[in-house]
Amino acid sequence: MPSHEVKTRLGTSRRKVLGASMLGAGTMLAGFGATAAGASLKSKGNILLDRVPSLPKGLIDAVNFPLIEAIQGRRSRRFARGASISDGPLAYTSKHRPEPLSELEQMLLLTTVAGNTGWSNLIPHNPNYLPNIPNYAGAAGGRTFPSCAGFQITEFFYTDDNGVYFLPTRDMPATTATNAKGETDLKAYLDVHKSRIVKIADGRLKTPPQPQHMEMHNEWCANVPGSTMIFPVADLAQHIIMALCYFVQGGVCIYDDVNNHPIPGLEKFKHLVDLENPYPLTYVEQVSATEVTVELSCSCYAGALMLQAMGLGGWMYDGLNPFSVLGASGDPEVPGLGFRFDMIPDQSLPHVTGLEGILEGHCQPHFKNMRAAVESVVKRKFGNGGPFNAKTEGPYKETDAVRRSAAPINDEFIDCVATMAQYVQDTFGRFPAKVPAILTLMYLQAHKLDTGFYDTYFTPGAYLKTHADHQKNWS
Repeated sequence: MPSHEVKTRLGTSRRKVLGASMLGAGTMLAGFGATAAGASLKSKGNILLDRVPSLPKGLIDAVNFPLIEAIQGRRSRRFARGASISDGPLAYTSKHRPEPLSELEQMLLLTTVAGNTGWSNLIPHNPNYLPNIPNYAGAAGGRTFPSCAGFQITEFFYTDDNGVYFLPTRDMPATTATNAKGETDLKAYLDVHKSRIVKIADGRLKTPPQPQHMEMHNEWCANVPGSTMIFPVADLAQHIIMALCYFVQGGVCIYDDVNNHPIPGLEKFKHLVDLENPYPLTYVEQVSATEVTVELSCSCYAGALMLQAMGLGGWMYDGLNPFSVLGASGDPEVPGLGFRFDMIPDQSLPHVTGLEGILEGHCQPHFKNMRAAVESVVKRKFGNGGPFNAKTEGPYKETDAVRRSAAPINDEFIDCVATMAQYVQDTFGRFPAKVPAILTLMYLQAHKLDTGFYDTYFTPGAYLKTHADHQKNWS
């Protein structure tokens, strides 16, 4: 697609989006018999849209797509244009060449999965923190998916035919994507996210169709030419440090249930934490991994709903080996995303810790010790741009007063958290002890759907009208 055409198509504002919504609402109301109200909304919608012919109809349909239809119509639609099932009862070879997503389609999908959505509201009250507010959050900006206590520890990578990319939005401040009239401008919103994208490799991320790299029911359809693959990757080590901060703030510590003994050095913090009723280390790590898995999955689910609205094929799945994705498969022909990993003695799986300069886990060797990793977490909370820095802008009428009212974290607090974290590192030769430091488990694939396959083998209803009309509405 020519660059000037992309620019024109992205130049829609809230006025135009509202217009599309009014048109759809008017049509729906008219269908229910409310003809007068429907006609009024359709008229206003046409005015707000200004009848802009350069907007693809698919975008207007996506903006207006009913949430309930996206939920009810969500399916894994794996058969892409250019795909082939060589044999069996559903054998079929596409009559079309693979076709990549347009820039507009790709950016709309990326911002649905990983986009910034303005300022976070934080958690405003806990009676145990009075007169302060809780200091749980890790970021001041909100995103398109929830995160446990606002920790926000996930970043995003994606690949297409041209390369492998990193889209960091974890610590992105609230977007100011507005025009001169103060209206939210879709072009500006997509552009501000596009400006953050970093290309880290040429060519599509290699995921060989072999059992050690992917589940074999995906070998014909996963990461195929033309598709866009999105990989949420979480710094689980940081999440666990934030969980330890959360515990200490509530007077809780942990003990080593693997070796069945308390963590030495915590005695001097008995005025901060309850040494008689500690939480098991492995329980804390398991709960943290579960919380992070929810974060990864919710981001992909948001994208899966957008696939329905846009009429794209694809699905969310975990059928790729996460070590192959990250680059820790041990196969030099499969570099993945290039993350560092180490083999810990007496452990069969690699310990992935981070991608230097891109996404470094809050653990050694990316920090000189675990106290430095804890200090980094505290700086993220209270430093420049952090959710508890009075200078960070926000949604409140008196934002500076709200942000500075968060419960403080002092050096003694940091020492207590660091004592537990360093014990884990020293005892187990890694942090965390039993779960990954870097976690990826759920992915989202988007591709142009070959409806011919479904017409051949399925009864009507196998795909939505948005899928049926995609080629004409987005071309």
